[in-house]
Amino acid sequence: MPRTPSSPLLLAGLLAGAAVAHAVKPRQFDAIVPRSLPGSPRQWTYASGVAELALAAGVAHPRTRRVAALATAAFFVGVFPANVKMAADARHRSPALRAVALGRLPLQIPLVLWARKVGLNAAG
Repeated sequence: MPRTPSSPLLLAGLLAGAAVAHAVKPRQFDAIVPRSLPGSPRQWTYASGVAELALAAGVAHPRTRRVAALATAAFFVGVFPANVKMAADARHRSPALRAVALGRLPLQIPLVLWARKVGLNAAG
Protein backbone atom coordinates (compact mmCIF):
# COMPACT_ATOMS: atom_id res chain seq x y z
CA MET A 1 0.00 0.00 0.00
CA PRO A 2 1.51 3.39 -0.94
CA ARG A 3 2.11 5.78 1.92
CA THR A 4 0.34 8.86 0.65
CA PRO A 5 -0.86 11.62 3.00
CA SER A 6 -4.26 9.93 3.07
CA SER A 7 -2.70 6.55 3.83
CA PRO A 8 -4.44 4.59 6.55
CA LEU A 9 -1.09 3.24 7.71
CA LEU A 10 0.24 6.74 8.28
CA LEU A 11 -2.88 7.59 10.25
CA ALA A 12 -2.47 4.40 12.28
CA GLY A 13 1.17 5.31 12.91
CA LEU A 14 0.23 8.79 14.08
CA LEU A 15 -2.32 7.33 16.50
CA ALA A 16 0.10 4.69 17.78
CA GLY A 17 2.81 7.31 18.28
CA ALA A 18 0.41 9.50 20.24
CA ALA A 19 -0.60 6.51 22.35
CA VAL A 20 3.03 5.80 23.21
CA ALA A 21 3.58 9.47 24.08
CA HIS A 22 0.63 9.34 26.49
CA ALA A 23 2.27 6.40 28.27
CA VAL A 24 5.84 7.71 28.23
CA LYS A 25 5.21 11.40 29.04
CA PRO A 26 1.79 11.49 30.73
CA ARG A 27 2.46 14.68 32.69
CA GLN A 28 2.34 16.89 29.61
CA PHE A 29 -1.06 15.42 28.69
CA ASP A 30 -2.37 15.63 32.26
CA ALA A 31 -1.90 19.39 32.07
CA ILE A 32 -4.34 19.80 29.18
CA VAL A 33 -7.19 17.65 30.51
CA PRO A 34 -10.13 20.01 31.07
CA ARG A 35 -10.87 20.39 34.79
CA SER A 36 -14.58 19.89 34.16
CA LEU A 37 -14.04 16.18 33.46
CA PRO A 38 -14.65 13.82 36.38
CA GLY A 39 -11.79 11.78 37.75
CA SER A 40 -8.10 12.52 37.69
CA PRO A 41 -6.29 13.97 34.68
CA ARG A 42 -3.97 10.93 34.68
CA GLN A 43 -6.94 8.60 34.21
CA TRP A 44 -8.01 10.62 31.16
CA THR A 45 -4.45 10.69 29.83
CA TYR A 46 -4.14 6.92 30.01
CA ALA A 47 -7.69 6.35 28.73
CA SER A 48 -7.10 8.55 25.69
CA GLY A 49 -3.80 6.76 25.05
CA VAL A 50 -5.53 3.39 25.16
CA ALA A 51 -8.24 4.73 22.84
CA GLU A 52 -5.59 5.95 20.40
CA LEU A 53 -3.90 2.56 20.44
CA ALA A 54 -7.19 0.78 19.79
CA LEU A 55 -8.03 3.20 16.99
CA ALA A 56 -4.56 2.70 15.48
CA ALA A 57 -5.06 -1.06 15.43
CA GLY A 58 -8.51 -0.66 13.90
CA VAL A 59 -7.33 1.75 11.20
CA ALA A 60 -4.38 -0.51 10.34
CA HIS A 61 -6.58 -3.55 9.72
CA PRO A 62 -8.59 -3.46 6.47
CA ARG A 63 -11.62 -5.25 7.97
CA THR A 64 -12.09 -2.65 10.71
CA ARG A 65 -10.65 0.37 8.92
CA ARG A 66 -13.92 2.07 7.97
CA VAL A 67 -15.44 2.08 11.45
CA ALA A 68 -12.13 2.78 13.19
CA ALA A 69 -11.25 5.69 10.90
CA LEU A 70 -14.66 7.29 11.35
CA ALA A 71 -14.33 6.76 15.12
CA THR A 72 -10.91 8.40 14.87
CA ALA A 73 -12.49 11.46 13.24
CA ALA A 74 -14.93 11.63 16.15
CA PHE A 75 -12.07 11.15 18.62
CA PHE A 76 -10.18 14.08 17.07
CA VAL A 77 -13.28 16.24 17.54
CA GLY A 78 -13.65 14.95 21.10
CA VAL A 79 -10.13 15.91 22.18
CA PHE A 80 -10.45 19.43 20.80
CA PRO A 81 -11.35 20.88 24.25
CA ALA A 82 -7.93 19.74 25.50
CA ASN A 83 -6.30 21.77 22.72
CA VAL A 84 -8.43 24.77 23.65
CA LYS A 85 -7.32 24.41 27.28
CA MET A 86 -3.71 24.16 26.15
CA ALA A 87 -4.08 27.40 24.15
CA ALA A 88 -5.79 29.17 27.05
CA ASP A 89 -3.11 28.04 29.50
CA ALA A 90 -0.38 29.28 27.14
CA ARG A 91 -1.56 32.91 27.31
CA HIS A 92 1.16 33.80 29.79
CA ARG A 93 3.89 31.59 28.35
CA SER A 94 6.64 32.36 25.86
CA PRO A 95 5.66 33.41 22.34
CA ALA A 96 6.98 30.09 20.99
CA LEU A 97 4.80 28.02 23.34
CA ARG A 98 1.79 30.23 22.58
CA ALA A 99 2.37 29.71 18.85
CA VAL A 100 2.52 25.92 19.25
CA ALA A 101 -0.60 25.87 21.41
CA LEU A 102 -2.54 28.09 19.02
CA GLY A 103 -1.25 26.16 16.01
CA ARG A 104 -2.74 22.95 17.33
CA LEU A 105 -6.25 24.38 17.17
CA PRO A 106 -6.61 24.58 13.36
CA LEU A 107 -4.55 21.38 12.98
CA GLN A 108 -7.53 19.40 14.25
CA ILE A 109 -9.47 20.21 11.07
CA PRO A 110 -7.14 18.38 8.65
CA LEU A 111 -6.81 15.52 11.13
CA VAL A 112 -10.60 15.08 11.27
CA LEU A 113 -10.84 15.33 7.47
CA TRP A 114 -7.96 12.86 7.01
CA ALA A 115 -9.55 10.27 9.29
CA ARG A 116 -12.91 10.78 7.61
CA LYS A 117 -11.34 10.33 4.16
CA VAL A 118 -9.62 7.12 5.26
CA GLY A 119 -12.93 5.85 6.60
CA LEU A 120 -14.92 6.76 3.51
CA ASN A 121 -12.28 5.28 1.19
CA ALA A 122 -12.10 2.00 3.12
CA ALA A 123 -13.73 -1.03 1.59
CA GLY A 124 -16.61 -2.30 3.56
